[in-house]
Amino acid sequence: MITLLPSKEPNSVQRAMMARKYGMFIHFGINTFYDTEWSDGTLDINGYKPEDIDAESWVKNAYEAGMNYVILITKHHDGFCLWDTKTTDYCVGNSPVKTDVVARVAKACEKYGVKLGLYYSLWDRHEKCYKDDKAYNDYMCAHLNELLGGRYGEICELWLDGAWDKYPKQWDIPRLYDLTHSLQENCAMAVNLTIGKSLFKLTGARFRPHRYKQGMPIRYFPSDFRLWDPFFTRADDPKLYSHGGKLYYLPFEATICIRNMRNWFWDPHYTRDRLVGAEFIAEKYRLLTQSGNPLVVNVAPNTAGRQEQEDVDCLMKAADILGIRRDAGALLRKNV
Repeated sequence: MITLLPSKEPNSVQRAMMARKYGMFIHFGINTFYDTEWSDGTLDINGYKPEDIDAESWVKNAYEAGMNYVILITKHHDGFCLWDTKTTDYCVGNSPVKTDVVARVAKACEKYGVKLGLYYSLWDRHEKCYKDDKAYNDYMCAHLNELLGGRYGEICELWLDGAWDKYPKQWDIPRLYDLTHSLQENCAMAVNLTIGKSLFKLTGARFRPHRYKQGMPIRYFPSDFRLWDPFFTRADDPKLYSHGGKLYYLPFEATICIRNMRNWFWDPHYTRDRLVGAEFIAEKYRLLTQSGNPLVVNVAPNTAGRQEQEDVDCLMKAADILGIRRDAGALLRKNV
């Protein structure tokens, strides 16, 4: 099992993450069907009715765009689970479309040789035991056992969000970290807003990624890398951060949306919003990867279960600019 040790150099998990360079975020869930970015866990489960879940096209688009991994939403702040679970009634298994979305994406990742990462929100606005820290932490660990226990193959990354709703110690991050690495030794785990003092005391611009300084405190320890979406580091991004008087090496993963930087879930107005542009994506790819940090771009599927063609075209143009575009057809013919 990987243990995060004081170091001025990346460990094997961090080196593998840095080598992945470029990935796709996939925000899809009950919010997709209710014209909202965040919901409070009370949306009617019967509204989740995708016409299709074309996960193969999502992963194929990522592969052709030169991306090496995808990060799929498994549970957002609303608590709706996109995989087959018996831990809650608020999941795809009780919806009109019972497809295990995590399984569908995992199968496509295997087909195209793309690594699979998972997003999971710590904050849960539906689960009744949420205010009981011990009971809720047990609930989360049950989920991690399902998601990381081998059912979906190798998981390269666990992206944890929503920690701001409680004090850091309430989450028992060391327990989540140890469980993650006991189930998936090579999985990189991090909690959003990784660096800084307690979020309840300071959330100012001083702790945004472009202002990071060596030795700043790690808010959520242990984490294998840093997160704060949708911001970017500077070219000379420092990698050493402090906990308990010791320094730890932490790369940064930048996550943005292909439209308006923050447009995570698809909604009926989605295609009216401005694309960030292929040149912008290429510029940020170079900025991040040249300093050993990966870039992830969110491309949200719509209610038909497909990504918008304009989004896909933008990714392909960026791939052409960077010279990293790939031919999925050639890959499949080679593997026949």
